[in-house]
Amino acid sequence: MSNLLSSEIVYKEWLKELKFRIRQSQIRASVHINSDMLELYWSIGADIVAKQESEGWGSAVIPQLSRDLRAEFPDSQGFSERNLREMRRYFLFYSQSDLIRHQLGAKLGKGSDLSLMPVLKKDSSRYESLGQFPQLLASIPWRHHVEIISHVHSFEEALFYIRETLEGGWSRAMLVRNLKTDLYSRQGKAPTNFAVLLPSPQSELADEKLKDPYNLDFVALTKGYQEQELENALLQNITSFLVELGQGFAYVGKQVPIKVGSKKLTIDLLFYHLELRCYVVIELKVVEFEAEFMGKLGVYVAAIDEQRKKESDNPTIGLLICKTKDNVYAEYALKGIGHPIGISSYELTELLPSDFKSSLPSIEEIESNLAD
Repeated sequence: MSNLLSSEIVYKEWLKELKFRIRQSQIRASVHINSDMLELYWSIGADIVAKQESEGWGSAVIPQLSRDLRAEFPDSQGFSERNLREMRRYFLFYSQSDLIRHQLGAKLGKGSDLSLMPVLKKDSSRYESLGQFPQLLASIPWRHHVEIISHVHSFEEALFYIRETLEGGWSRAMLVRNLKTDLYSRQGKAPTNFAVLLPSPQSELADEKLKDPYNLDFVALTKGYQEQELENALLQNITSFLVELGQGFAYVGKQVPIKVGSKKLTIDLLFYHLELRCYVVIELKVVEFEAEFMGKLGVYVAAIDEQRKKESDNPTIGLLICKTKDNVYAEYALKGIGHPIGISSYELTELLPSDFKSSLPSIEEIESNLAD
């Protein structure tokens, strides 16, 4: 009986302290709402973990705490049972080990506003803070964190999505899309010869900007589609295609004409990358990669360098996107190429039946009806 009474007293004192901290946080919210809220959520998550360990409380403390906090703060939306569990998970995920804390500091580099994360001391039953709340976590919204820790499996992966969200200004919907298409595993994975043919650091940055595979599920194509159909579908969904290509790609044109000697050639798709400061020639193939595809793409890259590249531009790079590829074969094919080229594949999981006909009239049909 005395143990139950002691536990109840501890809980009530803790609840009182939490109410005070929440009120303080609400007062400051108008100035630094995201940072303060996330710091509060971090501390509540840390407290839940610590109390469950030191007091032997099980999972039942969370619904009890939720009822009490919502009764005291009825206008606050953040104290649902589910959200409190997310706070606990949020704290546990980002404070996994001392190694994690040092990795975070190293990844951010000099000048980053980061303090040490709390860790579980080996000689103590409580989580004790070795420093302040890590401000990096306050740089993206709470719901972004919930999505990240719901999908990723490692600290490195979480840090990647935090960094990309910051750099790209991702909305929650954009973050979810990139999590579901596993951008972390696709980014920087395309076979290239950039390390040999481009100066550092452009070679590293160019490698980082390419993906493998590209997810093209936003286009609607029938079975047996041809290259021209894929190109047209991508251009009809150019916004989605630019999103999939990634931050920094700017569309220049399609079927761009170039003259090489007496030959008149056309480039499938031409882009300019604002960060790399170079043209990017994209060649599409709806079949498996073959080494001979590289020759024509190399001509296109050389022609853009000669005819369009300005003195302030970096060397043009080529990107060959095929339906499938053998990575070993692709890497061997790159060894004999004298222009910077990357080779990727694409994913297109849903195809319409080959006899599918849109219910909307085509341009030709509309023009024909107008002529009648």
